[in-house]
Amino acid sequence: MLKQRFYPLDVFRGAAVAFMILVNNPGSWKYIYAPLDHATWHGCTPTDLVFPFFLFAVGNAMAFTTPRLRQEGDAVMWKKVIRRTVLIFCTGLFLNAFPFVRYNTDGFLELKALRHLRIMGVLQRIALCYFFAAVLIYYLRPARLFATGVLLLLMYWAMCLLWGGPDPFSLEGWFGTAIDKMVLGESHMYHGEGVTFDPEGLMSTLPAIVQVLLGYGAGNLIIRQNGSQGKERNEYINVLYSLLTKLFVVAVLLIFTGLCWNTVFPLNKKIWTSSFVLYTSGLAIIVLAMLIYAIEIKGWRGAWSRFFNVFGKNPLFIFVLSGVWVRLYGLVRITEGVKEGKTVYKGLGGWMYDHIFAPLCGNMNGSLLYAVFHIIIFWAIAWWLDKRKIYIRI
Repeated sequence: MLKQRFYPLDVFRGAAVAFMILVNNPGSWKYIYAPLDHATWHGCTPTDLVFPFFLFAVGNAMAFTTPRLRQEGDAVMWKKVIRRTVLIFCTGLFLNAFPFVRYNTDGFLELKALRHLRIMGVLQRIALCYFFAAVLIYYLRPARLFATGVLLLLMYWAMCLLWGGPDPFSLEGWFGTAIDKMVLGESHMYHGEGVTFDPEGLMSTLPAIVQVLLGYGAGNLIIRQNGSQGKERNEYINVLYSLLTKLFVVAVLLIFTGLCWNTVFPLNKKIWTSSFVLYTSGLAIIVLAMLIYAIEIKGWRGAWSRFFNVFGKNPLFIFVLSGVWVRLYGLVRITEGVKEGKTVYKGLGGWMYDHIFAPLCGNMNGSLLYAVFHIIIFWAIAWWLDKRKIYIRI
């Protein structure tokens, strides 16, 4: 039986979760350093790498778990995959609805209306990508799996061109919004762009599935050397160098293809373009290869790797907990004074930023320090869980 954990993969996955917490929890959305913000539309910032890196890590993990599913048979596979898909998707719905109440204009708590509940989201996309990737990986041989991935990316490009507007890759011209409105309903979609548009919509989930498949492919390459860990050090290192060579070649090909495709199908996270899938997967492979080199070859297993490793042991749980935690801040209101005869309140999170972090080191640095403070909180929780061998599967 294959080992279920490969230390560099845990570090890679944990770093993605830590960066998710960092970019999702600034002290103020008005004060964010450019690398910690998403591209306005086309383009790719370091922040835009976080979600595709996590999907890539999902595929890495599936390379280790799929052989066991094949041994257990079709019935067990379907039961486990469907159960996990539903659990992750419903957890995403829970997170969208939480904390289920809000303050009305009179300052009293009232239940949120389900008619405005957003259906899609980060966890929902993870759930759908996991489901379809798991089925494809289980039933298709590597050659057909590769062909399916290529077909999905080309098909998505064709759909954008054929069904999109005059500018098919613009916010207004992208075809997927019309389908999301028809299937999900406008009231159940994201409105953060100023218009009805869901960055985790149904159609842009199609190419995101390939992100998981590419992660699975990289995981398979790693598995081939996993059995060499019991061999002599020199022989194991030679196997690792061979692995890294393959990973870097694949990464360069993906990045080069993605950048070439970018000239006609721009890199864009919000509509998850096919070029974006290839480019970010190539970067993910490079980062993973560098971690393997540092940890497995050089033996640099210092505090830095242990810090990220604990995040990687309970990644989805910590991500969900971080979302629940900061949403609770909105229910704790602190009086800020009286303006025009009305009492002015501020949520706990905003109060902490205004009265602790911003005065401490300024608006921009204070906003960043606020996010780092939350990383430390959730690292402590992740460390406590790992110390007690508590691993919560979502």
